[in-house]
Amino acid sequence: MKVILNNDVTNLGEEGDVKDVAPGYARNYLIPKGIVMPYSRQNLALLESRRATIEKRKEDKREQAKSTRERLENEPVTIKMTAGEKGKLFGSVNSQTIAEELEKRGVDVERKKIDIDEGTIKMLGTHTVRVRLYGEEEAQLKVVVEPDEKSAARQKTAEKKTEASEETASAGTPEAQTAGASSDTQTEAEPQPSGEESSQAAEDAASPEGEADTE
Repeated sequence: MKVILNNDVTNLGEEGDVKDVAPGYARNYLIPKGIVMPYSRQNLALLESRRATIEKRKEDKREQAKSTRERLENEPVTIKMTAGEKGKLFGSVNSQTIAEELEKRGVDVERKKIDIDEGTIKMLGTHTVRVRLYGEEEAQLKVVVEPDEKSAARQKTAEKKTEASEETASAGTPEAQTAGASSDTQTEAEPQPSGEESSQAAEDAASPEGEADTE
């Protein structure tokens, strides 16, 4: 069934487009909702009378899409999530999560226009998602997923434990043991005077220098 679109319809067309749709879909949903009107000579004439207004509206939408694309590509979205020590999220970031974050910034994007390669984001880090705007305009949005406060604290604790383990392991390496053994050997190699030698040296030091030549 041929219809004329009164509004933009995702995956169908834009306002003013003439499209073929299933008769049941048109009669039961599109026409009752006022989304389309049946294709007829009368409705076609009505469309032509609105053509200039429709084209102006399309141009405004294209300009708005360009502006939105520039903003999205220059302003990464940061989302904090609970994560494990290896960066795996307890849960996931989906298109609805991103749409809600964009809405907080005053950017209205439909959830179904946000495309995540793997469907959802399940790891910490920086991810790029595609946001379809208007017509062929789309943005590459960077989504930075960071650990929340509890996860960050847990991660720091784990890093400290790892550092301590590495230091302990390093102290027990053959190189460290060899260095210690070498130091002990040098200490033991230094000769120490015996008791008799020490006494004799003391007497010699105490004797006047000329007594031995008197006799």
